[in-house]
Amino acid sequence: MRFLFGNKKGRELFAVGHLSLGYLLGKASSKLLAVNVNVPLIFTLSIIPDVDILFKPLIEHRGPTHSIIVLFMVFLPFLAVYRKRAIPYFLSILSHPLIGDFFIGGNIRLLWPLSNETFGLSISITSPTNVALEWLLFAACMVVMLKVKDIRQFLEPHISNLLLFIPVITILLPAILSIPLAVPVWLEPPHLVFMILFAAALAVTLFRLFQKTFLKLRTACTLGDP
Repeated sequence: MRFLFGNKKGRELFAVGHLSLGYLLGKASSKLLAVNVNVPLIFTLSIIPDVDILFKPLIEHRGPTHSIIVLFMVFLPFLAVYRKRAIPYFLSILSHPLIGDFFIGGNIRLLWPLSNETFGLSISITSPTNVALEWLLFAACMVVMLKVKDIRQFLEPHISNLLLFIPVITILLPAILSIPLAVPVWLEPPHLVFMILFAAALAVTLFRLFQKTFLKLRTACTLGDP
């Protein structure tokens, strides 16, 4: 069972759950508000709070970057300027601590710096319950992406696709390599799907940028010839 569900020390939702939940909330709210959203940015914001893992022990995990007060203060200028257009992005990043990590793992300092009290339930990240929940979120995410044709964006060059470097390098690749936490066997397939989609989007975009740069250089060289 440990091989199937991983190490029992896990305390927060895996990348699959955060990415799927952030996307679903972002898309649902954008439809209700009648605004368009940048899909790569939605995915990237959904995992941003976990950047604290990269700065251990300088920043406590599930501390400042998981505080709804800190997230609100950071987003306040964007909400003031972009108003309802910023709401889907705010909900995406807020879903990470307030829904994902609150129900799975808990022990979050939601009100830091006003309070050091921790909040949340204690469902283990590696429990069969969490594995099932993350699969459900992933399946729902894929269905919606296919239905609204958002999945096409990963096969077309967009400069915003470069944002996907963040979830790939900070969350997905370390998760697949079991650094710092081994992903349960049952959750490896959805992690790989996200990894392949994001890598494809990055490859297509970087190739187009390289192609444009090469053409500009060739044109400049041609014009410079006597």
